[in-house]
Amino acid sequence: MKVEAGEYLIEVRNLNVFYGSFQALKDINLKLQAARITALIGPSGCGKSTFLRSLNRMNDLIDGARTEGEVFFEGKDIFSPETDLLELRRRVGMVFQRPNPFPLSIADNVTYGLRVHGQNDRAWLEERLYWSLQAVNLWDELKDRLKVNALELTGEQQQRLCLARLLALEPEVILMDEPCSALDPLATARIEDLMYELKKKYTIIIVTHNMQQAARVSDFTGYFLLGELVEFGETNEIFTKPKDPRTEDYITGRFG
Repeated sequence: MKVEAGEYLIEVRNLNVFYGSFQALKDINLKLQAARITALIGPSGCGKSTFLRSLNRMNDLIDGARTEGEVFFEGKDIFSPETDLLELRRRVGMVFQRPNPFPLSIADNVTYGLRVHGQNDRAWLEERLYWSLQAVNLWDELKDRLKVNALELTGEQQQRLCLARLLALEPEVILMDEPCSALDPLATARIEDLMYELKKKYTIIIVTHNMQQAARVSDFTGYFLLGELVEFGETNEIFTKPKDPRTEDYITGRFG
């Protein structure tokens, strides 16, 4: 059954992640709502990106990584042996810190994942190409350059293209790991505007070091410190009336 906006889509229970003997996450418990933007903040190395990667099991690809606990997505534990990882990562997709377009044409970048999943109908692929580029406000900019190598685009265009490549697969959740860190303020503003639009249909979880960005774009915010989730709540509450003094110290710049 489809989870409606505002209902809980993801539930994390007693999540612990280890890299060898180092414990990166410690007993994380959290519920995330559908069709909302959740920002994860905290100093470097505090576990934000590790947590993000846990939500679609990308940590499985790291040698020595070990996970304990449960992550329920639409009521099913993603760490179950029955989980189809390819399908999980289609439904819970990720946009990385730096744009990573393939050295292919713009059109082939967007349709690449669809072809991997066995879609070869040309008319259908062209329809998805148009829809995906429209969704990230790139169609008008690139409709006459679809055969151009994607590496020739600006950094901001590349980031939107990578998002279009993800949207073509029709995910339900978009994980964004510092997607604006390599962009200038104007490009960052365009990505943030895009996030507002995408929230109407997708659940977005973003890691950011930019306090202003977290305050601007998110509905909920979680503050991580030394592998622990110190505080989680509505963004306005976190930034104006944090309950934990460690959260206040970080937000006000006294720590981190």
